[in-house]
Amino acid sequence: MSLKIISRKGREYLYVRGTVCGKSIFESTGTSDPKQAEAYRAKRESELWTASVFGARAVVTFSSAVEAYLKAEERSDTTKDYLMRLLMHFGRMKLSTITQETVDQSYRYLLRDGDNAAPATKVRGVLTPLKAVLEFAAVRQWCDRPAFKGPSIPKTRSIFLRPEEATRLVESASPHIRPLLIFLIGTGCRMSEAIELDWRYVDIRGASAVVWQKQGNERHVGLVPRVIEALRSLPDRDGPVFRPRYKRGIERGYADKGRVSGGQIKAAWSVACRKAGLPGHMCQVVRRHWDDVAWAIPRYASLFSSVCRETE
Repeated sequence: MSLKIISRKGREYLYVRGTVCGKSIFESTGTSDPKQAEAYRAKRESELWTASVFGARAVVTFSSAVEAYLKAEERSDTTKDYLMRLLMHFGRMKLSTITQETVDQSYRYLLRDGDNAAPATKVRGVLTPLKAVLEFAAVRQWCDRPAFKGPSIPKTRSIFLRPEEATRLVESASPHIRPLLIFLIGTGCRMSEAIELDWRYVDIRGASAVVWQKQGNERHVGLVPRVIEALRSLPDRDGPVFRPRYKRGIERGYADKGRVSGGQIKAAWSVACRKAGLPGHMCQVVRRHWDDVAWAIPRYASLFSSVCRETE
C-alpha cells in the first residue's frame, strides 16, 4: 500500500497516510499546496522504500538525528544553541553524506569569522556538537562513527605565581572574598564548583569536600590546613558555603548562571589583582599534590584555568 495525500477537518496542512514496506505512516506534509504535498509524498515514500532495502543509515538525516539526540536525555541550553546553528546548515543532509570536506566547508557558513575563526571556536562551536550527534547516531547504526580531523589548537604557555605572590593576592582581596580565593587555590576547583558548593558536602573533620562537575559527576577534593582554616572562619554551616557580601533573601548564594558564563566575583577579583600588583585576568587552579600549596596566576577572564606547579 502506497502513501496517499489526505486532508483533515479543521486543519490547514495536508497529510500523508499509508503503509510502505510494512511501516505505517501518518504525518503532516507541512503545506496546504497539493503540488508541494505530492512532492513530499513521493520523497517520503522513496525514503521509506530505500530504508527497507538498504537500511536506516541510507536515509537518516541530521535533523532526525538531532531530534532523537535531544529526546534521549536533557541537554544544556548551550548545547541546544549549538545544535540549532548546525541545523541551519546540515538540516536535511543525510548522515552518510557528512564528510570531512563538508565539515571543513561548514565553518564559513556557521561561524561569524568563517574560515578565519580561531581553531578553538571551530572545535567548540561546530566540531564538538556535530561529533556528539554523530556518535549518538552511530551507536544506533544510523551512520559510521565520526572520524573528523579538527583544526590544531595552539598551546599557550601557563604563567604561575610564587606562593608569596598568591599570599599577597589573597591579602589584597576583600574579606568576604578571601575564603573563596583560598578554597579555589588550595583545592584546584573550578569557580562554578566552588560557588555551588553546599555545606552538606563539606567534611571539615575529614578534610574533604564533594563538588559536582559540569557533566553531573561528583568529585572528591582534599582540604589542606589553610583551606580548613578559611572554611572555619565562615559564620554559616548550612546552605551555600560561599556567599556575596550583599545578597537578597535568606541563605542566598552567588548567582546561578547555568555554567554558561561567569563573572560572579569579577569586580572583587580585579580590585585584588590591582592592589597586589598583578594582572587582572582569571583562570582555574589545579593542585598537583596536597602537601605544599602551589598558587597559579590568573589567565582567562571568567574562570581559574591553569595548572599549578609544585613549590620547590
